[in-house]
Amino acid sequence: MKEFIIRGQTASGLTHVINFGGHKGDYGFRLVEFQLYPSTQIGSTSVQSSATITAGKTAITPTDPDYDNEGLIGSALMLHASALDGNISESVVNDTFIITQDVILMVHDVQSNPINWQVKFMPVKLSTTEAALTNYRQFSIFDD
Repeated sequence: MKEFIIRGQTASGLTHVINFGGHKGDYGFRLVEFQLYPSTQIGSTSVQSSATITAGKTAITPTDPDYDNEGLIGSALMLHASALDGNISESVVNDTFIITQDVILMVHDVQSNPINWQVKFMPVKLSTTEAALTNYRQFSIFDD
């Protein structure tokens, strides 16, 4: 299997569930890329947007990410201001975390605009033992 992309647009302050719960069997998935892009008035206004991806029961607020939280597997930040020469776009992903269950994406925009997002995943073939351990790990995070 090859890398694949999931993308969408989510209203500021809301969440989007990325469904991996139906992908049972001998595959898990690694988050390898996380990007944000504005949805309105591109280039004509200041933009301050952030987002998180969480492998847990509840989303982690993008304005207050806690890197001590084992369930936080991705965070992204996008800034644009007329004083800046172009955009600043940063993301941090835990590409060692193998996903076997649903994850939650949450976005925030200072001006409450919707945010375009794109994530790239890499399938990972798992042995029966690896699949069981990975499922247990994600379930234990999910149940905290």
